[in-house]
Amino acid sequence: MTRATRTDTPSPAPHVADSHDLIRVHGARENNLKDVSIELPKRRLTVFTGVSGSGKSSLVFDTIAAESQRLINETYSAFVQGFMPTLARPEVDVLDGLTTAIIVDQQRMGADPRSTVGTATDANAMLRILFSRLGKPHIGPPGAYAFNVPSVHASGAITVERGNQKAQKATFSRTGGMCPRCEGRGAVNDIDLTQLYDDTKSLSEGALTIPGYSMDGWYGRIFGGSGFFDMDKPIRRYTKRELHDLLHKEPTKIKVEGINLTYEGLIPKLQKSMLAKDVDSLQPHIRAFVERAVTFTTCPDCEGTRLSAGARSSKIKRISIADACAMQISDLAEWVRGIKDASVAPLLTALGQTLDSFVEIGLGYLALDRPSGTLSGGEAQRVKMIRHLGSSLTDTTYVFDEPTAGLHPHDIQRMNDLLLRLRDKGNTVLVVEHKPELIAIADHVVDLGPGAGQAGGTVCYEGTLAGLRASGTVTGRHLDDRAALKESVRTPKGALEIRGATANNLRKVDVDIPLGVLAVITGVAGSGKSSLVHGSVPAEAGVVSVDQSGIRGSRRSNPATYTGLLDPIRKAFAKANGVKPALFSANSEGACPACNGAGVIYTDLAMMAGVATPCDECEGKRFQASVLEYRLGGRDISEVLAMPVTEAEAFFGAGEAHTPAAHRILTRLADVGLGYLSLGQPLTTLSGGERQRLKLATHMSEKGGVYVLDEPTTGLHLADVEQLLGLLDRLVDAGKSVIVIEHHQAVMAHADWIIDLGPGAGHEGGRVVFEGTPAELVADRSTLTGQHLAAYVGA
Repeated sequence: MTRATRTDTPSPAPHVADSHDLIRVHGARENNLKDVSIELPKRRLTVFTGVSGSGKSSLVFDTIAAESQRLINETYSAFVQGFMPTLARPEVDVLDGLTTAIIVDQQRMGADPRSTVGTATDANAMLRILFSRLGKPHIGPPGAYAFNVPSVHASGAITVERGNQKAQKATFSRTGGMCPRCEGRGAVNDIDLTQLYDDTKSLSEGALTIPGYSMDGWYGRIFGGSGFFDMDKPIRRYTKRELHDLLHKEPTKIKVEGINLTYEGLIPKLQKSMLAKDVDSLQPHIRAFVERAVTFTTCPDCEGTRLSAGARSSKIKRISIADACAMQISDLAEWVRGIKDASVAPLLTALGQTLDSFVEIGLGYLALDRPSGTLSGGEAQRVKMIRHLGSSLTDTTYVFDEPTAGLHPHDIQRMNDLLLRLRDKGNTVLVVEHKPELIAIADHVVDLGPGAGQAGGTVCYEGTLAGLRASGTVTGRHLDDRAALKESVRTPKGALEIRGATANNLRKVDVDIPLGVLAVITGVAGSGKSSLVHGSVPAEAGVVSVDQSGIRGSRRSNPATYTGLLDPIRKAFAKANGVKPALFSANSEGACPACNGAGVIYTDLAMMAGVATPCDECEGKRFQASVLEYRLGGRDISEVLAMPVTEAEAFFGAGEAHTPAAHRILTRLADVGLGYLSLGQPLTTLSGGERQRLKLATHMSEKGGVYVLDEPTTGLHLADVEQLLGLLDRLVDAGKSVIVIEHHQAVMAHADWIIDLGPGAGHEGGRVVFEGTPAELVADRSTLTGQHLAAYVGA
């Protein structure tokens, strides 16, 4: 190897290019930001802190990262931009010194049934190539091992218009790996016919119980005009032929009242309209119908592997691709290392590195065939990190959203090492975080606040960690907070018995979860906590489960519509003014006709970002001028929706506007720490922690006696954790049983009873390694959780 020798002497004067070592933000006003101006050092680790809703995500994701991505998109041609998502320029005066931003957020991965951990990363693609080269018997190219690729066979004529070319016979075939029975989903569905119709009624009498299948509209005209059955005869008296036509008839052209239409049996129609979609993406009433009417069972042909018989028959060292995808990733990495074949050496190296990245990032307990929709927000974020770990790119900006979410204290150090490694390669790392363990490694800290919502949006502190401690801000004051162990714990009033639990990695677990107390389930990520609680707690126990799944809602949805608060408010306005409640809905009769109740006018500019401008007619208030003349307690409906929860609680609690139904809901919102939210704030602008607490407030009205919370501290500031503990105590003192899956040591210390699973993740976990009080866990110190809790409380 030869190396060129330098003959020049480096110039002592700094190069002008080296002066661009800051990201400058001036006049940021996105969401609740109030003209924020900051300068962030490049090639350093900057952590953004502040209470939930203080504007951290608005600054990092919606301003810095969004503008970086928008500028990159603008480098493409107009033709290419037409196929890309359009991004609006953030509300900011100056953004200078930006580098390419790579966003690694907590957005759940698509819940498409064909999306798995393997397909979401490059691991499955590399495995398919490996089997297509080394698998015996050889069945075809990589697509033959893909459960998303169906086998296709065709024959016919093809005409190539070139000179005097004549039509030629042609045949085409492609071997895919998709199981034909379940179409690569791994599950088949069975439909309960009793949920589709009431067979004692005729179709004219409304026998169909499927949402939207009313006989008053087009469905009635199609069914009545088809002539395949008697509309006035009870379904139980149908002949075999009539019942077949009602349920299974293939698409058939019919003419009704002179109009050409297509009639199709109920079951194929449901398969296409409802069952082909992901259940979680359906509207609530349709989702409830599908869950009631359809049972999903493992496909008997492929045994849930999603793959065709041919793909399962091809093996390397007695392992098929289905076996490989079902292995725990840490075991799969070992198996790949055992394959010695020079012809695929580069592929084995790349696959080994990808699988080792899973293990390094703490996800070695997953399997490649795990559906990506079942991953938690923290797991999804770490899966997205994998493709960046081995990257040779430098001088990029990595943006993380609470990368410690879902991580046991034992794993946080590993995450810290990964973030520092990205920084040390010459990258700028921006992290939104609440955990003191991660804030401790920051080179630079930006603290936003002082409060949340309209009370936040300003920079309270910018500088070093030591300076933050001495700053007197909310974060600085609470940075060293440590919850103490309880002096006395509550006595259980019974137990929820779980016997022989085997969901996922659980190993015939027998455990009694005490009732009437605060019980906390702990253990490293992947130890089996969610499997034990969500998979084994009997549904009939009156369980109210508040998990981390996202809230569905458009930009028209807000806390008032989501919690049902708007109904009593509309009725109170209607009663006070002697008019219809529908007038006080921006989605109904009271909507401003110019903007249809949206408050803004959206202008689509094709390949460029659309523009949203406040509606001139209603000035963004969303209601007709005539509706705003009606008042309750001296306020119109738009003024009420602009109120924060705490103000509205006082408004509806007494005086002329006294409305007990609204006041109850507002009290629950204040109890979960959302007192600063305005009633009409769009759900799309809420942070992850705010959404979960909004769900908790909604569920608190339910009659269940057992509350199951899945990491409720996610997205909570240190100062808010204390309020959450107070809420959990109030629930228990009100006679409820609270079961919390949690990694936060403050919640563990506050528990009455701890059940620790482990000792490791995946097949190294799935066992109960400790049951007892927090004090006993600290004294015992035999588990990872015990050691970290002891260090936390200073024992």
